[in-house]
Amino acid sequence: MIKVKPSKILTLLLIHQKNQILLAMKKRGFGMGKYNGFGGKVERNGESIYQAAIRETQEEGCITPTDAQLIGYIKMDFDCEKETLKVHIFKATQFEGEVQETEEMKPQWFDVNNIPYKTMWIDDQYWVPYLLDNKYFYGYLLFEGHDKLIKVDIKETTQQELLNISEKESEIRLQ
Repeated sequence: MIKVKPSKILTLLLIHQKNQILLAMKKRGFGMGKYNGFGGKVERNGESIYQAAIRETQEEGCITPTDAQLIGYIKMDFDCEKETLKVHIFKATQFEGEVQETEEMKPQWFDVNNIPYKTMWIDDQYWVPYLLDNKYFYGYLLFEGHDKLIKVDIKETTQQELLNISEKESEIRLQ
């Protein structure tokens, strides 16, 4: 019998401007030592997924994305974790404020032809190209430990199908 894990709803937001992408080195907690976008948990106080993505970006990078849109959704299972991660991925090209280092993250701009995949989560190489090409996507990842991918299933989709999948999987408001 397959045991269904409880899930955790998360957001991830990446800033992509022309030939540059803003990533941040995680300085503590889950993912420490890896470059990633800005993101984290959705608060259970009625916060929407979109609001969580903006809040996390403000907290971790001191900027406010002004054109964030949902571009991807990935369900992640780690054999060593008690919860399934349901990650809603946002892309923004514009923001207000000045990018700053915080206690949790050290932001850095990278040329899109020189993305530091070796110091990122192993799965990023499979879905970041969709984001850079402005393609909507969804998928499923299965990990052994935190660093070995057992299964990768990422697919391009339409915006409407992505919204439908995201809402169905999350059971909380997108906007």
